[in-house]
Amino acid sequence: MKVLVHSDDAEQWRDALAKRLPDAEVFTSSAPAEKRREADYLAVWKPSAELLGEPARLKGIVNLGAGVDALLNNPGLPAGVPIVKLRDAGMAELIGDYVRYGILHFQRDFDRYRRQQARHEWHEHTVIDKSDWPVGVLGLGAIGAKVAAMVAADGFPVHGWSRSPKQLEGITCQHGEAGLDALLGRVKSLVLLLPDTAETRHIIDQAALAKLPEGASLINPGRGSLIDEVDLLDALGPDSEGQGETEGRLRGALLDAFTEEPLPADSPLWSHPRLWITPHMAGPTPLGEALDQVAEALRAFEAGEPIETVDRDAGY
Repeated sequence: MKVLVHSDDAEQWRDALAKRLPDAEVFTSSAPAEKRREADYLAVWKPSAELLGEPARLKGIVNLGAGVDALLNNPGLPAGVPIVKLRDAGMAELIGDYVRYGILHFQRDFDRYRRQQARHEWHEHTVIDKSDWPVGVLGLGAIGAKVAAMVAADGFPVHGWSRSPKQLEGITCQHGEAGLDALLGRVKSLVLLLPDTAETRHIIDQAALAKLPEGASLINPGRGSLIDEVDLLDALGPDSEGQGETEGRLRGALLDAFTEEPLPADSPLWSHPRLWITPHMAGPTPLGEALDQVAEALRAFEAGEPIETVDRDAGY
C-alpha cells in the first residue's frame, strides 16, 4: 500500500503514520511526480486540484480533519473515490472547552465587566443561574453531540438540533424547520457546529437572528459559512460604546471561523466591541488519536472492510 500525505506538517504525519503502518510506503506531496502518481491512497488536508488528479489508480482519500467542504468543493476531486474524514479524534473535547468558555463569558457577564473596566466603572451584575440559561447546539454529529453533553454536564439546559431526528440522553433534541424555530426562540447562547453544506450556508441570517431572544449570544467554533456576517453586524447594532450596551438584538458573539480566512485586516468584524475573534483555533487536531483513525481507515480500505465514508451529496 502506497500512501501520499499532504498537510502543513506532512513530514510529521508521514513519520508517525509509517510507524503505525510498517508494511506501507508512506511519502509526502514533495516526492517526485512519478512517485505521487503511484499513490494508492491520499491522506490530505486542503490539497491542490493538481495533486488530487495525479494518482493513476486512487483507491481512497482520508481527509485529515472533520470539515470536508474544502475537499468536496475542490474541482480536482476524482469522482467515485471513497472519502473518510476524521470523526472527533480528540477535537470534540477541545471544542467543548472553547464553547464552555464562551457560554460562561456571557452567563457571568465578563463581556460587560471588560467594558466597565475601560470606563473605570465598578458595578456588580446579578448572576443568572445556569438552570435559567438554555443553550442551543446546532449540529449533533460526533463533535456536536460530545459538546452538547459537556455543556449539559455543567448544569445548563441544552437544546440540540440536527437535520434528521436524534435522541441524546440529557439533551432536548429538535429537527427540521419547526424544530429550529422552536430552539432559536428559547436559547440564551447559540452554538454552531454544523457542516458546510448548501442547506447550512447562512443558516444564521437576519431571519434566524430575529428569532433569538433579546440579549442572546452566539458562539461559532464551526464553519464560517454558517453566518451571514453582514446580518450579524446588523443584529449587534452600532459599534460605538457611547451608544450603551443594549442596542441591537444580539448581545455579543465569540467567533472562530469566518467566510474568508485569514480574516481580512479591513473586515469590520475586527473592531466591533461586542465581537471576540479567534484564529480558527478552537479544535486543533491532536496527532495521536487522529493517526489511529487514519491508520485504521487505511487498513480497512486495503482489506475491503466496511467503513463509514463521506456522503458527497449531503456534504459530510
